[in-house]
Amino acid sequence: MDKKLIEIAENGLYLTIEVTAEQDVRLLHFGAAPLEAGRIEEKSKAGFRLLELQLSGEDRAEYHGRTHRASYPGLRMVYDGHQDTVNALGRKQEIALADPLTGLKAVQHYQFYTGVQVVRSWTVLRNEGDADAGVEYVSSFALTGADKEGSGDRSGKIEVSLAHSGWQSELQWKTYSLPELGMSHLSDRGSKRIAASNTGSWSAAELLPMAVLQNKESGASLFWQIEHNGSWHWELTDQYDQLTLLAGGPTEHDNHWWLKLAPGEEFTSVPVAAGAVQGGFQAAAEQLTAYRRIIRRPNEDNELLRIIFNDYMNCLWGSPTTEKLLPLIDAAAEVGCEYFCIDAGWYAPGEWWDGVGEWEPSLERFPEGIKVVLDYIRSRGMIPGLWLELEVMGINSPKLAETDDSWFFMRHGKRVKDRSRYQLDYRSPAVRRHADGVIARLVEEYGVGYIKMDYNINAGIGTETEADSFGDGLLQHNRAYLAWLDSIFARYPQLVIENCSSGGMRMDYAMLSRHSIQSTSDQEDYVKYAAIAAGAPAALTPEQAAVWSYPLREGDDEEVIFNMVNALLLRVHQSGHLAELTPGRRALVKEALDYYKSIRSRIPQAYAFWPLGLPDSGGDWVSLGLQHGDMRYIAVWRIAGEAAEVKLRLSELQGQTPETRCAYPAGAHGTEWSWNAAEGSLSVSLPAGRIARLFELRS
Repeated sequence: MDKKLIEIAENGLYLTIEVTAEQDVRLLHFGAAPLEAGRIEEKSKAGFRLLELQLSGEDRAEYHGRTHRASYPGLRMVYDGHQDTVNALGRKQEIALADPLTGLKAVQHYQFYTGVQVVRSWTVLRNEGDADAGVEYVSSFALTGADKEGSGDRSGKIEVSLAHSGWQSELQWKTYSLPELGMSHLSDRGSKRIAASNTGSWSAAELLPMAVLQNKESGASLFWQIEHNGSWHWELTDQYDQLTLLAGGPTEHDNHWWLKLAPGEEFTSVPVAAGAVQGGFQAAAEQLTAYRRIIRRPNEDNELLRIIFNDYMNCLWGSPTTEKLLPLIDAAAEVGCEYFCIDAGWYAPGEWWDGVGEWEPSLERFPEGIKVVLDYIRSRGMIPGLWLELEVMGINSPKLAETDDSWFFMRHGKRVKDRSRYQLDYRSPAVRRHADGVIARLVEEYGVGYIKMDYNINAGIGTETEADSFGDGLLQHNRAYLAWLDSIFARYPQLVIENCSSGGMRMDYAMLSRHSIQSTSDQEDYVKYAAIAAGAPAALTPEQAAVWSYPLREGDDEEVIFNMVNALLLRVHQSGHLAELTPGRRALVKEALDYYKSIRSRIPQAYAFWPLGLPDSGGDWVSLGLQHGDMRYIAVWRIAGEAAEVKLRLSELQGQTPETRCAYPAGAHGTEWSWNAAEGSLSVSLPAGRIARLFELRS
């Protein structure tokens, strides 16, 4: 057979796949423009692997170090046909490979989505041989030549943007050159890699499972997100003098995952969304936002954007009672909240942390029963909600008497314990029945319409129960939990379930393709929250990003305004002791929520932009904008420093004169602004201190 090219042009994406006369399959190009003739030297094409696959007992090639390139049988697999079809989502490519020695088959899937420059990529392995295959690594998306456009060296032209994360410090976006990440271009291949990985059940414990790679010379960007709620791994490495991206789920050497694939068995890898744009970070974020809206479960919540009051943050702190809640319910209703969620503590008196698991209301906290409070919430025109943590059971829970080891993660014959809780295993039918029963009671008996589903432990590398490896057990559990979640939404389609893991510790699109709303942080300092809020729309759609707004008991008008601006372009998670605010400060809360109701119908179709670049929690100023048609909504915060003025650049409006106003607060005392049409910039001058304002521009 002669060499052949499979060339695909779809939705502004261009793929070129080469099949050699020897049946070797190479992904030569994935980008926002066609492959330039002569861009890849013939001698380098062997390094442009469609996928990497490492089996136990197989060899390795090259100076691979800890990278996953140069794998076997990945290097040995040959073309076994391909399919080009169209389904309800868009075009679909399936490229099949076969290993003549082991009988293992691999199909690389590329699902396109009509109208967006993103594909979802995954690999399906099937053992058609007569012996077990031990899988140590399989890529879901592999791309060599990520730096090939332009003539400059990758050390100078390539930048990578990462979202660092941690408890109360989520969404810390940073942009690096490759040398700043430790990869200087000193040879044509090496053992060095830039590796991003998560091991455990908090998928975003240290980094969000996504990144943007920009080529400053060509002006194009490559971006990807790993859609998984457990362990994952991606890496940038070099081979054949080219930059290579490998992305996927857990691996043996990075995440304790290993799989025995018996003859006739099949394994599907963790999906990875990848895309390319002609443009920078903002253009990449726009495409990811459009894609995320397509893959998300259709739901009313992301259309209506009802305002949630939750009694936890800088308010009741997990100690609700009837007496404490009633005035809060009244105050929340008066300012215009539409959900009222009773947070942690409703199910137990006193210290409850290590005793959770039954999820029955505490009579000590609610002497007349919790239904009295829930009914009162409804009587004030709001939908009642409750907090849950259904993936754990406290080590002193009375419910333990009804369980055995099959309910829990096990390692080395012991139950996995973290922060005085055991991790439930959602592969267990008994666990799922328990969880089903709790949800049914809350929804059908109590009339709950909102559940804040929290998850405050990290179960670590996995479980040994009915698994080939700890990581295999974790992956099976991760998928079982998602299937359970799907069943709950199928049973109760109007139920809103917030995704919370100590704030944003599980901010991934395995979860967010199901959940309509995501807690972005447990940050308790409203000034520090500004940069977290501003960075959120790069990681999830604005309408899914719940941001706390918690005016303090002791504060002034500007503190209230700052708190409210934090949330107004995203999803309002109202809290704070509203009943104890002075009338003037409470009026500022109501003014903000009234304004939010006037613009929220536009948020689910809006796209984010950053007039000052990506938010920097260590800087003086932060700004976030949303654009919908001819309207731009721009939040600006001074979080440090004494400079009175900041210039917000909107170069696309250069030469125009948009109508500009300070939308919140209406009485913006001491605030000045001016538009420079020649520059396309808005200059804003604020009073001294930690100040925030929200502007509207109509072009």
